[in-house]
Amino acid sequence: MSDLFQNGPQDSTRSVLVALLACGIVISAIWILRPFLPATIWAVTIAVTTWPMLRRLQACVGNSRRAAVSLTILIAMVLFILPLWLAITTVSSHFGDIAALVSSLPTLRLPDEPAWLARLPLIGPHVGPFWTRMQHMQFPEMVRQVVPSPETLIHTFLAYAGSFSLLALQFVLTLIILGVLLMRAESAIGVADSLVTILAGSRGREMLQLAAYTIRGVAFGVTVTAVVEAVVAGIGLKLAGAPWVSILTALTFMVCLLQAGPGVILIPAVIWVYFDQGLMPAVLLLVVTIITIIIDNVLRPFLIRKQADIPLILIMLGVIGGLGGLGLVGIFIGPLVLSVAYTLTKSWISDSRTETPSLPPNS
Repeated sequence: MSDLFQNGPQDSTRSVLVALLACGIVISAIWILRPFLPATIWAVTIAVTTWPMLRRLQACVGNSRRAAVSLTILIAMVLFILPLWLAITTVSSHFGDIAALVSSLPTLRLPDEPAWLARLPLIGPHVGPFWTRMQHMQFPEMVRQVVPSPETLIHTFLAYAGSFSLLALQFVLTLIILGVLLMRAESAIGVADSLVTILAGSRGREMLQLAAYTIRGVAFGVTVTAVVEAVVAGIGLKLAGAPWVSILTALTFMVCLLQAGPGVILIPAVIWVYFDQGLMPAVLLLVVTIITIIIDNVLRPFLIRKQADIPLILIMLGVIGGLGGLGLVGIFIGPLVLSVAYTLTKSWISDSRTETPSLPPNS
């Protein structure tokens, strides 16, 4: 018994020191690899998302891993990287036009009141004075209380976009790391499985599977929905004869990634088309706007909950927090981290309640 008391504190101290040393090494390694972390996290996210597709493609191309990996990387570029890159380059290439529009905003005013508006029952007589006040009010005064100034929005976007050469480098690093991960996917899965088994036993494997499902659901739900909404919005803008179709389409894609919804871009575009092109083009664009809003509220939850049951508020918070913490890559990483943490925590709490034994009666 005396040996136990004598060796116990020494063993405990040694264990604590070893744990601190291990933590210090891990933190140092993360700090050294910090420039590569966004690309690595993004590559891991895409690899987990496309792993089932890779296996199916490999069976279709004669069990050739290289061919399957090449096709998977091409599909990943089309779905996850190319739309974001096109949106950023489109907005930045038309920065001069956007700046000209910003400088012309103080001169914008509403046109004369339409004749049919005054003939509306009940509200028609009351709309005229309100329309007259709005007509003599400059555009910045109309929106100053509800949205930031356009200059602030543009400078914020460019600040997040940063250097496009560095952004292109991040994309290239992501593709390289993604290719390595997919070529050695079985080894990576084995390492992850061994690690979670050591940390959490058999339950760790289930947690790893839950994390994979959550990653796939969020990645497909956020990205695919934004791409579909941008395509539908672009077609509607083109048919309605709206100006700057490419810019508005790119902005629609980006606000959909930010979980703000397509209406942020399309509803002002409907108003603009009405005064610029007439009633019928505006009605057409309004129908397209309603369709995109329906897609946003139906397709995204369906794709996400097909893999995991995640509150949509978590995705919105993850997008905002990820964008602020990691830049553009954080648009994808933030929702994934919060969703995985939510799913794992929910499962852990549920299992803890199930496995907790009943307390013995008080003696």
